Amino acid sequence: MFRRIFGPSHEPAADKAEAALQRAADGETATVRRIVERLEAMPPERARLVASAAYILARAAHADLHISDDETRLMERELQDHGLVDEASAVIVVQMAKLQARTVGDTEDYVVTREFKALSTPEQRVDILRACFAIGAENGSISAEEAAVLNQIARELDIDQPTVNEVRAEFHELLSSVQAVRRAAGSG
Repeated sequence: MFRRIFGPSHEPAADKAEAALQRAADGETATVRRIVERLEAMPPERARLVASAAYILARAAHADLHISDDETRLMERELQDHGLVDEASAVIVVQMAKLQARTVGDTEDYVVTREFKALSTPEQRVDILRACFAIGAENGSISAEEAAVLNQIARELDIDQPTVNEVRAEFHELLSSVQAVRRAAGSG
């Protein structure tokens, strides 16, 4: 195409640009393959734990039908902070989980959350719920829709109500209902 438009005098530049793009694509492909190999090298149970944790985080992020870049970064950080994967793997796993949450959503929510419950410790279940609250609160407010999804996740993980209340209390001021009451009291 470049040759037809610009003629033969620009041919070397076009070839160089095309070659540079191909090298970049090859490098990205190689990186993705290395990450997939690392994930495949994990024991199957651990890989399922990582995948289900990422999906639950994406489910929480998608509760308002949008997953922001900030929520994505927080999801990646949560997976890393809990020692589940390294940064490069977290990026790939989160992208896959986001795609699944957007496309199969309600169909898989219960099944995947129950899978995480079966593979995780009680502490990991509370940690993932806390991470879901943090993701919901990332924009400064947990909406009613997000709160409903967080409550559903807690039920599916069989987290007892006192523990759910304890986690919710950490985010109390970020609940949209609390914020609305505070605004109404301030204006009244």
